[in-house]
Amino acid sequence: MQLQIVSGPEAGLPAELRAQVWALQEQAWPSGRADAGRSHDPALDPQSMLLVDGDGRVLAALDLLGKELTHATRTFTARGLSCVVTDRAHRGDGHGRRLVAAARRAVEESGADLGLFTCDRALRGFYESAGWELLPGTVLVGGTARDPFPSDRPGFDKVTMAGFCSRRARAARESFVDARIGLYPGTIDRLW
Repeated sequence: MQLQIVSGPEAGLPAELRAQVWALQEQAWPSGRADAGRSHDPALDPQSMLLVDGDGRVLAALDLLGKELTHATRTFTARGLSCVVTDRAHRGDGHGRRLVAAARRAVEESGADLGLFTCDRALRGFYESAGWELLPGTVLVGGTARDPFPSDRPGFDKVTMAGFCSRRARAARESFVDARIGLYPGTIDRLW
């Protein structure tokens, strides 16, 4: 099966691809809503990455979001994975892993200092197999400073994953372990 990765701004996705991405997201996280055409706050520079087969079918999709964050008195450019999903009919075929590994490379190539996101604890091994690393004890604090949305809130079972891309981020790696990191992506993408 011939596969290709299609990537670009979320707002620029062709309508037929966007409709397929929305259908995959609805498989994973049913909302019952109609597709609004965008899932993310445009201020976070949402970039979509899709794994598409030779017939134009989207097999897996994710979005990369980005912003600057201040941690341990330093400012870093961060990008994070959001809405990672694989078509139910193709789970276990390696498509999600291939796309998540490509996203890791895309974060590096974007010039970001680091990739940073949360995932369900049960998915830790999946993300590690695609090149991401666990930040033990680390909590991402989403939402806003006035209305925080931490990843260790009751009912969540999340871990924080990272990829250190720049020399300065690698030098600061230990400050990210067992830390509370104020991500604050806003009210739309409360916790990417």
